[in-house]
Amino acid sequence: MTSSMTTKKTTRKPTTNSRTRPEKGPVAERLQKVLARAGVASRRAAEVLVREGRVQVNGRVITELGTKVDAGKDHVKVDGRHIGAAQRMVYYAFYKPTRVVTTLQDPEGRRTVKGYLKGVHERVYPIGRLDYETEGLILLTNDGDLAARCMHPKHGVSKVYHLLVEGDFPDALLEKLEDGVFIDINPAKDPRRTLPARVKRLKMTRRPKQRTMLEIRLREGRNRQVRRMFARVGREIVYLRRTAVGPVHLGTMRPGDLRPLTPEEVRDLKKL
Repeated sequence: MTSSMTTKKTTRKPTTNSRTRPEKGPVAERLQKVLARAGVASRRAAEVLVREGRVQVNGRVITELGTKVDAGKDHVKVDGRHIGAAQRMVYYAFYKPTRVVTTLQDPEGRRTVKGYLKGVHERVYPIGRLDYETEGLILLTNDGDLAARCMHPKHGVSKVYHLLVEGDFPDALLEKLEDGVFIDINPAKDPRRTLPARVKRLKMTRRPKQRTMLEIRLREGRNRQVRRMFARVGREIVYLRRTAVGPVHLGTMRPGDLRPLTPEEVRDLKKL
């Protein structure tokens, strides 16, 4: 008895050598994002550079913000200097002393935060600002994406300030600040109230005569906002210090101190 056997033909799929696979096309990104990732400036500041015609791509001046480039292939210059590949991202906390400008250079010759960045090899820039007479926490980074998120009020990154004001501070003024005030003398110029805030009194071991120590927590950062808010309710600030930005706190830092953020602080900032 013979048995018939049917043999199935197996068709093998042709193997593709990795060397012969087609390469992916160029990765194009917005020009201001490329500048921010290269540590040139924050994304917002990079937009200003583009608008001012200070950026060239492959020898052509670019002024349109929507322009996309391939950082690996296109030749990008800012103010005539070629920008290199993206730097590694770094993050620092800095305790800005009073009478220091929150910029990297100042045409008036005043002290700037740049003078405190010895040992920092990457080109970092401040996230937001503190005015000349205010001390406290400033974050510095070359991560343009994170800087933009921290500064935009829609992300609600809180900022905490401790301040000393002249006179007593009744509950009615606390409630007024918490509800929001118009900080422009002429509301027609800026009709926006400040966003709701949290204000509380702080205990003082030695209270100077007729002065009150307060803490205010904000979710926005308009120009000289804290000083302008208190001026609107008739109180002069005699001392102002920012103690926290989101999950990052001054802790035991002293004026002029600079420290890298911990991995946990960076992670928590990015979650915000």
